This record gives sequence, structure tokens and C-alpha cells, in this order.
Amino acid sequence: MGSKEFIELCKEEVKEYTEDHLDKSKEQPDFEVYVVWYAKTLQNHKALLGTTLDDGMYYELTYNGNKQELYFDAYKKFENKCIKLGE
Repeated sequence: MGSKEFIELCKEEVKEYTEDHLDKSKEQPDFEVYVVWYAKTLQNHKALLGTTLDDGMYYELTYNGNKQELYFDAYKKFENKCIKLGE
């Protein structure tokens, strides 16, 4: 699997997951899926993705080229703070 193919697959998987987990009693919002970080080592790929929704979620997808398996992890950000060092 090439890099472009992997990224497109990741975006599709995140979009589908997000749509499946939206509140069905409300109007479905339009949103975009974007790549925050991507790396490829040998036959393996890894990407961190987010959406334009204000839900604090981010996603990690890893492709194991040896087993031809895609691993999907969904996370929720609980806190973002600055810790000053060396002052």
C-alpha cells in the first residue's frame, strides 16, 4: 500500500467512524477529516488524524504491512495545558 492510498483509507475510516458516533437526534454537521502527522517505515504506515468537529477526538491508524491489517484507535482529549520549564 502506498502513502497516498493509506491516507485516503484513513480519512474514509475516520469519517465513517465519526458519522456512526454522531448524535442521531440532531442534524448531522458537515465536517472535514485532516492528517495531523504521518510516517512510513518499511511496509508500515502510521497517521494521526482529526476532524473539524469541536468534539476533542483524535484518531491513530496504523497499517501493519506484514499482516495487511489496519489498526484504528479513537481518543478523546481531556486537557491541554502549558507547563513552563527552565525559567
